[in-house]
Amino acid sequence: MSVRTIGVVMNGVTGRMGYRQHLVRSVLAINEQGGVTLSDGSRVKLKPVLVGRNADKLADIASKHGLSDFTTDLDAALADDDNVIYFDAQVTSARVKAVLKAIEAGKHIYAEKPTAESTQEAVALAEAATAKGVKNGVVQDKLFLPGLLKLKRLIDGGFFGRILSVRGEFGYWVFEGDWQEAQRPSWNYRAEDGGGIVLDMFPHWHYVMENLFGRIESVYARAVTHIPARVDEQGNTYQATADDAAYGIFELEGGIVAQINSSWTVRVNRDELVEFQVDGTHGSAVAGLRNCRVQHRSATPKPVWNPDLPVTARFRDGWQEMPDNAEFDNGFKIQWEAFVKHVVEDAPFPNDFASGARGVQLAELGLRSNTEGRRIEVPQL
Repeated sequence: MSVRTIGVVMNGVTGRMGYRQHLVRSVLAINEQGGVTLSDGSRVKLKPVLVGRNADKLADIASKHGLSDFTTDLDAALADDDNVIYFDAQVTSARVKAVLKAIEAGKHIYAEKPTAESTQEAVALAEAATAKGVKNGVVQDKLFLPGLLKLKRLIDGGFFGRILSVRGEFGYWVFEGDWQEAQRPSWNYRAEDGGGIVLDMFPHWHYVMENLFGRIESVYARAVTHIPARVDEQGNTYQATADDAAYGIFELEGGIVAQINSSWTVRVNRDELVEFQVDGTHGSAVAGLRNCRVQHRSATPKPVWNPDLPVTARFRDGWQEMPDNAEFDNGFKIQWEAFVKHVVEDAPFPNDFASGARGVQLAELGLRSNTEGRRIEVPQL
């Protein structure tokens, strides 16, 4: 069995997501399993070339994982013909410039979302990649969550009948950084650095809704900065200029109405950090990161509203837990394997830059809806 190695320029691995999910749990995990297996049985291993602004941090990561290739010179990394793929997990505000460099260098591009801060820039990236003839993909990890894979299994099996509505709850309390350290970097709360929960999460909700339920036809959103001041990594107080909570209503094709709350200022009183309830004429389901519970119409109770009497029924007891029926690998790793196959043997990879641009468009229109206080139709890109 033949094994070959291709270089992957990884820009932004000193950040939490770039390091943990993409380098450690994806690229290095792929190599530990012997590489990506292609359709002919051969394998492809990945040689990560770490790129960033802080040489000391890069050296520390490289030393920790026995890697030899790291640099602060992106141009030099892109000039190496052995490096076939460019991956970008930088802050959003730095992504477009670097990705355009990689496209011009003829690299195949895989990038975190959002691909840009504006629809115009996101479309321009997609067009540039197409014009150059390089393969391109955007991270859409939530499609591979076990809970959502189970939900898709229900949809494909016709469990819901006609889907009526989707209700999503996402978020948790991110500490302000004064008396407890914040769990997210401070740039997330500065609009000038590409922060904000709308720009962060609406692209996620876009590909979830588009892939599971249908095209989004309109959006009405309210974006709020609930906590106006936070404390950064150096202990300095700064003004939060980006939204930390968003409340959205989305109308989908086929008459489905989706409501999704996204918040970094909410304390969790649900089973998982994200949950989607889907209600249909024949049944309902509640899907989270890993679990999915269902209630068929034949098992649906008949509650009667009576505020004068205590409720004796335990409504959650009427729901059934869905079995796994499969082994679920890390969603980020699954996408990396799929993108490598896309690059090496032209296997399909639908989550391209055009898809990423539609996610950016939804975020941009959500912010516009908030500013104008009205429902905004979503044109097709």
